[in-house]
Amino acid sequence: MHMMVSKPEQWVKPMAVAGANQYTFHLEATENPGALIKDIRENGMKVGLAIKPGTTVEYLAPWANQIDMALVMTVEPGFGGQKFMEDMMPKVHWLRTQFPSLDIEVDGGVGPDTVHKCAESFGRPLSSRSELRHFSKTGGK
Repeated sequence: MHMMVSKPEQWVKPMAVAGANQYTFHLEATENPGALIKDIRENGMKVGLAIKPGTTVEYLAPWANQIDMALVMTVEPGFGGQKFMEDMMPKVHWLRTQFPSLDIEVDGGVGPDTVHKCAESFGRPLSSRSELRHFSKTGGK
């Protein structure tokens, strides 16, 4: 579950009860990432940690060895149809070089014209709803 909420702490237990196996929260949305990571683990889920475009990747680094997945947002969260922000790819590359075994994903604006940029930076596309919807409707045009 990728939780784009202002108080991610309040949703851990309900998501675990609902059967979620991973809980991804935005680093910017909590004042105590360490406690939240611990709570997610104690509720039997893997931990994903997302950062918005304006957040430096170094802000995520202290938590990288405690999480299962880092998610680099390649659009501003919450608004569909945005253009892929290629300038986020150095964050993916930095994470890959600093934490080679960490699962790294990207979210936002990924589609047929941008997926190669993700692959070049060792990212793995996670969510590309609007681009793929358009691609399927137009037959790739």
